[in-house]
Amino acid sequence: MNSKDFYSDGEVENDLLSIFSSKNSKLLIKNILSNNPSWPMRYHLSPLRKNILDWYDFKSEESLLEIGAGCGAITEVFCSKLRKVVAIELSKLRSEIISCRHKDKNNLTVIAGNISNIKINEKFDYVSLIGVLEYAGKYTHTQDPYFDFLLEAKSFLKINGILIIAIENKFGLKYWAGCREDHTGKFFDSIENYPENKDIQTFGKYELKEVLKRAGFHNLSFYYPTPDYKFPTEIFSDNYLPTIGHNITTSSFPFRDYSQDRKYIFSEKLAIDNIIVNRQFDFFSNSFLIFAKQK
Repeated sequence: MNSKDFYSDGEVENDLLSIFSSKNSKLLIKNILSNNPSWPMRYHLSPLRKNILDWYDFKSEESLLEIGAGCGAITEVFCSKLRKVVAIELSKLRSEIISCRHKDKNNLTVIAGNISNIKINEKFDYVSLIGVLEYAGKYTHTQDPYFDFLLEAKSFLKINGILIIAIENKFGLKYWAGCREDHTGKFFDSIENYPENKDIQTFGKYELKEVLKRAGFHNLSFYYPTPDYKFPTEIFSDNYLPTIGHNITTSSFPFRDYSQDRKYIFSEKLAIDNIIVNRQFDFFSNSFLIFAKQK
């Protein structure tokens, strides 16, 4: 590990390292989650995080490169399903947390650093970008950072490999209804296309399809985690969309934002029915989960 801590949630990460270093880590986590935890603790420790890919039929003999592994909340899913996992994280401290959190996994390699500066002479069956693509403008220093970052991710894939992306939708219903943009903390910032700063940004479905196709991914499968990809309780697809009064948990609306305050401009429960009737659920989904293949 030879990385500085370019990205951090602050002192809470030292707490996380202490938790996962403890022999009583499971009990500590249970107690933390049952006592109205802070946003970072909830985000890094909630078992709901694993729902985003715990259902997916990975092939046990295959390998995965996890770019931007955070504090390892989803790494466990990969390790339990695949032969080999390589997790890369910008932060040295976060990399230590991942290593400690999954010290019993002998099929895991953890690397600290920027993927652009790391030499990996290997191709993988899967490359994952879970909550990562939106930061390309900040950490990929080119004229077209999001496109170039996708090309870089593709360079680690086998020809028939799959790129996995989870990201917020810039037109998510929660943003119209009064939630602040997840990364900037500003109201309507993504809807207005980030007028002040595009270092960190999300995209609509059409934009994602276009940049992925430009990067050579022509076989795309979109899924719609509800209420979002961070704490999903349901995941829909273009082949299985919700209908009014069925197949969708109304408790997902209004969206509960644990990280920052929000306003309540209109009833999301009423709006979602109208959106479903007009077949716009994919446009207003709060998040996307995408499986992208070259062909």
